[in-house]
Amino acid sequence: MSVPNDRKYADSHEWFKLEGDVVTIGITQFAADELTDITYVDLPTVGGKVDAGKELGEIESVKATSELYTVVAGEVVEINEELGDAPELVNDDPFSRGWMVKLKTSDVSPFDKLMDAATYEKHCATQT
Repeated sequence: MSVPNDRKYADSHEWFKLEGDVVTIGITQFAADELTDITYVDLPTVGGKVDAGKELGEIESVKATSELYTVVAGEVVEINEELGDAPELVNDDPFSRGWMVKLKTSDVSPFDKLMDAATYEKHCATQT
């Protein structure tokens, strides 16, 4: 599994990429592989507010339904509209075309508690 170094990772297998005051959120390849074939992604409404540590959406697969969480609070500024017609993008390319939500945030301090790529890879190795 190749984990990009340009983002941070949560124990719950979401990734967070900070660019200025906008955070892009998705799930990792590990999570996508565990869910198997993703059939539907339920995302929040653009313009809505989300709280840190709360559920941001749901990911449904042939195997299970899983929640998508955020570690940062903010306003939803964009969702990946492509996932409505092609949720399998999350399985095929979770770190790029399979991104899910972009939030505008004023507090990036939660990033300090997230794992870097090397630490996340070690975390995944303990879960197999």
